[in-house]
Amino acid sequence: MNKYIALLVVFFCMHSTFYAQEIAILKYNGGGDWYANPTALPNLIQFCNQNIGTQLASKPETVEVSSSSIFQYPYIHMTGHGNVFFSQEDADNLRTYLLSGGFLHIDDNYGMEPYLKKELVKVFPNKVLEELGSDHPIFNQKFKFPEGLPKIHEHDGKRPQAMGIIHEGRLVLLFTFESDLGDGWEDPAVHNDPQEVRNKALQMGANIVQYTFNN
Repeated sequence: MNKYIALLVVFFCMHSTFYAQEIAILKYNGGGDWYANPTALPNLIQFCNQNIGTQLASKPETVEVSSSSIFQYPYIHMTGHGNVFFSQEDADNLRTYLLSGGFLHIDDNYGMEPYLKKELVKVFPNKVLEELGSDHPIFNQKFKFPEGLPKIHEHDGKRPQAMGIIHEGRLVLLFTFESDLGDGWEDPAVHNDPQEVRNKALQMGANIVQYTFNN
């Protein structure tokens, strides 16, 4: 009976709730600051509504990894600086969400990468993060990034990387590393970024949202 109910939930989500124009922040366990960059997503939402024709709710929701509410959102954002932990229940729920049509964007705010990679093995034991080339469609939505993922904040001199997990030809998970997009989405006064840099961050974020809603 439980398996039957779960399949019904997945079917309903694939054909109904994934069309809702709402996005959410992923709340995870492990002690990492999942709540980092509080002004980032509201600013990205406003930019998307003004520039790519979305009608997103002005404030993102918060959803826990193991919650059935995860299936209400076509795009879920995850960020932080530190530790990440997924229970097996978390990993199973997240895998079902992603394989059912959902999308997870993980933006490393510097420091979460080693913890995250360990936990992603629980979600996809037989898949690995693959680096996306600059010719990937995510860099060629409304805004063009011929060189791939932009560098927003410099911390240690490494190049920015966009890595993903692909299932049946669809990008289901995007991990942006050594870029710090979320910092670039925050209110201007938070980091005092030049407007050109902030625009690059918002434009790349809008591309990610547009790709999510079109695929």
